[in-house]
Parts: sequence; C-alpha cells; structure tokens
Amino acid sequence: MIAIDLGSNTLRVLEYDCTTGKQISEYEKIVKTADGLAEHGMINDEAIARIISAIQDAQQQIDFSSSGVKAVTTEAVRRASNSDEVLFQIKKETGVTFEIISGEEEARLTLLAVKHRLSKLQYASNNFILVDIGGASTELIFHYENATIVKSFPVGIVTIAQTYKTLDNIEKALPKEMFDIQKFCTEVYATKGELTDFLATSGTPTTVAAMKLGQNYETYDASKINGASIEVNELDFYLKKLLSMPFEEREVAVGTGRSDLIAAGILIYKQLFTILSVKNCIVIDDGLREGVVIEGCKNETL
Repeated sequence: MIAIDLGSNTLRVLEYDCTTGKQISEYEKIVKTADGLAEHGMINDEAIARIISAIQDAQQQIDFSSSGVKAVTTEAVRRASNSDEVLFQIKKETGVTFEIISGEEEARLTLLAVKHRLSKLQYASNNFILVDIGGASTELIFHYENATIVKSFPVGIVTIAQTYKTLDNIEKALPKEMFDIQKFCTEVYATKGELTDFLATSGTPTTVAAMKLGQNYETYDASKINGASIEVNELDFYLKKLLSMPFEEREVAVGTGRSDLIAAGILIYKQLFTILSVKNCIVIDDGLREGVVIEGCKNETL
C-alpha cells in the first residue's frame, strides 16, 4: 500500500506492508503548494512544477506499480480556484490521481493514525485534544470517551505567513484570525467539558520537538519525536533560537525554505496553547498519510 499526502507545503509518501504492518519506505519533499495562494487564490505554475517533479522523484525511489496507491490532497487544493486543472496536469504527468478530501475527513484520518501511534506508546488517556497545523488550514479534534468533535479552520502557516509578512504582524493578527477557533473551543468545552491532554501533529510541533532533541532536518528521527513533550514556555525559547541563527544554519536546522514558515507556525501553536488553556503538549509524528495507509490496509482485508 502506498499513501500520498499532498499538503499545503509538503508532499509526503509512505510505502507500507499491510501484511506485516511495517513501513517499507518513505519520501518527503517541500513543494510549497500554497505559495501565492493567499494573494492570488490559485496554485501557481511553479508550485505545480515542484509537485510533479517531487512525485516523479518519489517514483524513482518507490515502485508505485508494486501495490495500490491512495493519493489525497487538502486545504490548498480545496481552496484553489484552479484545482481541477492542477490535478489533471499532475495525473497527466505522473499517472497519479489525487482525491481532494474535506477538512473533516482529513481530521478523521489523522486521528486514526494518532490513535494507532498512541496505542504503541501505551498512552493511557482516551480523552484528548489533537491539533494538526497545516500550511493552509488547522484541524482541531476533541476526542472524548463517547464523542469525537472535529472542525477544520482556514488558518495555516503558509497562508498566514504570506498574508502578514512579518512575525510582528502575524502575532498582532492571530487573535482575530483565530477567533473562530477560540469560539469553537469555548462552545465544545461548555457542552462537553474541558480536556487537559493536548496532542499535536504536523510540521511545526515536530520541528520544535526535533530542535529540543538536538535533531535537524537531515537527522530527524520520527521514532524519537513520537511522545516527545513540549511546554508552552519553551516555544518562545525555540523561536528565539531559530531567529538568532544565521540563515544558512536555519536552513540546515529546519529544512530549506521552511524557517519563516516554522516561525509563523510557532506563533499559531503558541496561540492554540492559550486558546485551549493548556501548558503541555505531546507531539506525534504520524499524520494524514499514515491514516490513509491504515484505512487502506483495513479495506484490503475486507
């Protein structure tokens, strides 16, 4: 089974053996799908070329003909006015057919992956909040014993960074940009009760965890990231550390072309701590592509 997640910033591919339940290989490339989306409302030609090149590169490393391929894409393509043309061009050049999934479906599959990882970590609680901070959207999942409440919001690290340009402007704008998230969380807490266990997946939380563990983009080890803990007061420390690095060092630390986006993401992440009234977060590397694989494997056995 091969799963492909074309996100608003990154293309992530996972080859998985459904029989043994083990990962065979993976591929990840920053493609900046949402570059310019906030300003023009479209996926631009340069981004399309990067996506196609990355898929073709992945096909050189992973045999896409060896098993079934499930490819999904999310908020950037959901939002783009030229989404049909983009997906047609990708299929024409690579043979890969992408499905645009809803924010709620994205959250459901991400939750599936995170719960699978939590079981391996022997995480005790079944009641938690999970956030997925993407390039063009953020998904919130309130998981209670008897109910799961999910919602996707059009707040992401790429679109926010490109709309407000500077960190000062981003910090000033976030309370307004994230007001609907604040309102939603208040309503959920009022009706279902507050949750204290806070989990996060996606690039920003995992990058902060990697910095804390002394890893960089090249030495990133997901097995050590899973279950790592981040305190809210550490976010300012790692943001300052990132910004104090020379540009070349920053690129090594968090990946080429990612440092400005991760800085914006840390501000969004910090605002979520405030909104949710939590002080600690458990970071999980597994996300949408793992959820796609897990569900795909289940369907193969039916």
